[in-house]
Order: sequence, then structure tokens, then C-alpha cells
Amino acid sequence: MRWLPAVVVPAVIAVAVVAVPMQAGAAVDLPDKTAQEVLGLVSDSTVSSFSGTLEQTSNLGLPDLGSALSSMPSGSGDSETDAAASAATTALELLTGSHTARVFADGADNLRVQVIDSLNERNLIVNGDEVWFYDSETNEATHLAIPADVHADARAELEDATAKAQAEAGAMPTPAELADRLLSDLDASTEVTVGTDTAIAGRDAYELRLTPRTDETLVASASIFVDSETGMPLSVDVRAHGQEDPAFRVAFTKVSFTAPDAALFAFTPPAGATVTEQALPEHDGNADHEALTEKDLSDLAAGDLPVTVTGEGWAAVAELPAGTVSAELTSSPLFAQLTTSVTGGALFSTTLLNVLVTDDGRVLAGSVPVETLQAAAAE
Repeated sequence: MRWLPAVVVPAVIAVAVVAVPMQAGAAVDLPDKTAQEVLGLVSDSTVSSFSGTLEQTSNLGLPDLGSALSSMPSGSGDSETDAAASAATTALELLTGSHTARVFADGADNLRVQVIDSLNERNLIVNGDEVWFYDSETNEATHLAIPADVHADARAELEDATAKAQAEAGAMPTPAELADRLLSDLDASTEVTVGTDTAIAGRDAYELRLTPRTDETLVASASIFVDSETGMPLSVDVRAHGQEDPAFRVAFTKVSFTAPDAALFAFTPPAGATVTEQALPEHDGNADHEALTEKDLSDLAAGDLPVTVTGEGWAAVAELPAGTVSAELTSSPLFAQLTTSVTGGALFSTTLLNVLVTDDGRVLAGSVPVETLQAAAAE
């Protein structure tokens, strides 16, 4: 499941899979490079400031969810349950149809993502030690701030809160973020080759193709399209077995490497907006704290839930314990619509991902056939 975004909402159907149609470009003939040279182009990239438009669609074999999303539970009175349901609904909206986002980045501490729907806009703004999330439909804003002198653990909380806000906002990851996830664990389980040169958002790009060396996965291949000048990934797609078109793709349709206006990272809630101040847990700055690893942050972003992983590489299976999915979610009409009863539980199935909610309440997920999930559940 290495192709998935870093933030996975702990619910059967809250998997933020996003994709975009590639902008067809004129034939491109770049100087030949080996796979190792294109990998070096990516790793040596120094791009830190850019802006652009991302578009996404998905071809996951799911029906149009439409009004069925309204059946997701809300207003339970439990803040964590309501937040999970809201994030699940947002993630599900990204599973079908097409979506557009504008992205602005300037260095490591300034980011703005605007997810644009027909009648609504969701904004995630990171400005130094501040994070804002604003939903124009509800006119609600959430704000989190960390003073410059707080303990490093609190800064880890800021990263966690930013990741969770990005998931709640339905803020699609950039191609660079997905490429980093795909490339961070490259090993002998993946064949890496150079594919066809193409044009993405008016830029010449190399195709770096990753092919699993196993038949025990739903993933046929993944492609990263790398800007030939800057080394920044401009598009990522993932193909499923038996499908001609990508099941998953996220790509720039417009991109600029000029630093965005600093004013884009300043945010003031509109008049009448409901503002919630997000508090950080207290930390003892004098106490000994072990540094949080990347895995720790991933676990935090997934909701502080213990995750057990079996299998390796593309055929890995992640298991979450009983209680991960609330009874409200599993009893909703949408859950019934999206899942199929199978031996041992209920199955949510797409062309790239299967999720099994077992009869005893566990959740198993992976880019593997359902039989693999059932076998893992029985162990």
C-alpha cells in the first residue's frame, strides 16, 4: 500500500484515493537517461517554491456515490466520531468524479491548498507555526498555533494536526508527496525502468515506471512523471491489473516555479465565521522525550491506532484492531451500499485496494486480493 497517501482515516471506506486525467501533450524526445539517472534527478531536486493546479479523477470501479454520502452519520455528539465521519465523507467524495485544487508552496513552512468544488471551497493554510482549515460551505475555521519556543514534541503535534487537517480538507497530495512515498521504500520487489517521454502541464517529463515483481498484488504498475529540468514530479499514476486507463492519477495541469505571493499564506476568517482554536497537549519541556520517528508520525496521523503489517512490499496487509470502525458507520446505508458480504466479514473493494471489516470488528486493508485479506484475518 506504499502508493497510498500518508494519512489514512481509520474507517473502512475512508481511503483518500485521488487521481487525475493526464494532459496529453505533443511528442517529446528527451536525452536518454537510465532509471538510476532519473532517480538521481528526483533526489537532487531543490524545488521548494511553486504553484499550480492539480486535477483528479478516479477509475476504481465504484458507482457514483451521489446522494448516498448524505447517509453518513453526523452530529452524534462525540467529537471524535463526528470528525471521523466527516473525514470519511470527504475521502469518499474523492473516490468518484473529478476534482480540482490549487497548490501554493514556498519553502518548508508555507503551504496553501484550495480544494474547489462547484459551490464550495476548502482551504488548508500552513504559515510557519500556524495552521488554518476553512470550509466556505459551513463558514467554519479551525486554527492551531505553536509559539516559537515550545518543546519539539509540540512541533510534532503541529505536523500531526496539519496532516489530519489535510485529510479532513480532502486536500489531495501533490505528485511530489506521492512520489516520495513510492520511492522511499524501493527494494528488490520493484522493477524500475524508464518509460515514454511526455509533456505534463507544458513541461517535458521523463516517465519513471515501477512494476511490482509479484502477482500477489492488484497493482500492475506505477508511473512517476519527472520534470526534465527541475526533477520535480509532475504526475503520478497507478494502474490496476485488467485496466487500460490508470485507476489512480494526480497531476499538475498548470505549474509555475516562481515563489508565490506571501499574502497567500496569511489568513483571516471571514466575518461571521465560527472559529475553533485547536489546543495542543501540554508537554514538559524539561522531561526526557525520545525523538518521534517517521513511523511514529504516521501512526499519529492514522489516529494513534496500533497497526499490524503482514506481508511485504506491494503485497503488504495492514490490520487495525477491533473498534476502529464505529457502529454508526457500519450500520449506515452507505456502508451497506459500498460493501459486499463475504466469508468472515464485509468487503469494500476497488480495483486497487480491498478493505475487509471482519465479523469481530477488525479492519484489514491492502492492494491484494480478498483471499489474502481473509487468510491474514484467520491467522
